Amino acid sequence: MTAPTDLLIRNVRPLGEKATDVLLRDGRISALGANLAVPAGCAVEEGGGALLLPGLVESHTHLDKTMWGLDWYRNEVGPLLTDKIDNERAFRAASGHDAGAQSKALALAFLAQGTTRIRTHVDVDTQAGLRHLEGVLRTREALRGLLEIQIVAFPQSGLLGRPGTDELLDQALAAGADVLGGLDPCAIDNDPARSLDVLFAIAKRHDKPVDIHLHEPGAMGAFSLGLILDRTEALGLQGKVVISHGFCLGDVLPAERDALLARMAHLGVALVTSAPPSRIVPQLAACRAAGVVLAGGNDGIRDTWSPYGKPDMLERAMILGLRYNLRRDDDLLLALDCVTDAGARACGFADYGLAPGARADLVLVDAQTVAQAVVDRPVRRLVVSGGRVVARQGSLLPGLVPA
Repeated sequence: MTAPTDLLIRNVRPLGEKATDVLLRDGRISALGANLAVPAGCAVEEGGGALLLPGLVESHTHLDKTMWGLDWYRNEVGPLLTDKIDNERAFRAASGHDAGAQSKALALAFLAQGTTRIRTHVDVDTQAGLRHLEGVLRTREALRGLLEIQIVAFPQSGLLGRPGTDELLDQALAAGADVLGGLDPCAIDNDPARSLDVLFAIAKRHDKPVDIHLHEPGAMGAFSLGLILDRTEALGLQGKVVISHGFCLGDVLPAERDALLARMAHLGVALVTSAPPSRIVPQLAACRAAGVVLAGGNDGIRDTWSPYGKPDMLERAMILGLRYNLRRDDDLLLALDCVTDAGARACGFADYGLAPGARADLVLVDAQTVAQAVVDRPVRRLVVSGGRVVARQGSLLPGLVPA
């Protein structure tokens, strides 16, 4: 893949502030200012007063599961979490679902809509082994330089119930997964202390961060969360643990919630939510008051679990705004933050933002304000990733990625 060309973007408004120029050199933001001089050999792009956003961040999705672009999947799955897990495993085995091709298709759809950093969970279990992981590893390599993809080795069927899963997770991290995933140590594994001891030992051995799906409600989830925080502190994993979903934080009493949030803030444990309307979710205001980073993600998109979802993080920001009743323009800035800066901080994506020195990941949209951009979800007029123009008017540039 060719190196990015130096680029000067004229007349754009970073997050709705006054108009400025942005100079990109060697894939990074070099300078922001009015009437910047054009360096020799530098391309020039006219921004036309468009709103400038940083590259969008997807903090929680499942690229390996998606059926994006395929025929419609008729969903007749049962209501339980285990129903969905078992149905998906059977469908993928019977259909020969290609995690490599599908993850690439969805990742490119994300890129066209301005998402330049993605954390994806990828199933690892004793039936599929590392097959799904290998497909997403191929996607990550094919899109290197265009998209930064973090891969979470995720035991979707649980850690303890299928002997050998721990060895497969160990192999997945050795093969190139960036993060170790976990799932409901009480509700799925039925032995939370042992489940978390095994999980955190693997993470410590590989010096990898941890991202745990915690769907468990109320007292059960709060108990599991407490055990997770105990191990985070004991093993020195401050700043390296993320709780995905964390529904329990939305349905315990405020005093217990605030105590858990205070511990999370102290240990640098972040939260990621998809803000589903069907579940009680952690409160954005309470998390921010406690100093806990709360980021946003889609979760699954068009898979056997759910027909919903689009690879558009401005749409996810709008859904967050609706779920949290964000109506004021300044409150809608918080919705965008969940899919930009907070997402980068939760996942540990480095060199992020609209300041000199940051990786040049930029999105231009025609909107007067950030609030309008979140509500209207305008066509992405221009997407720049790593200093390279990759999409215009919502479509990827032809020939960007080899077939």
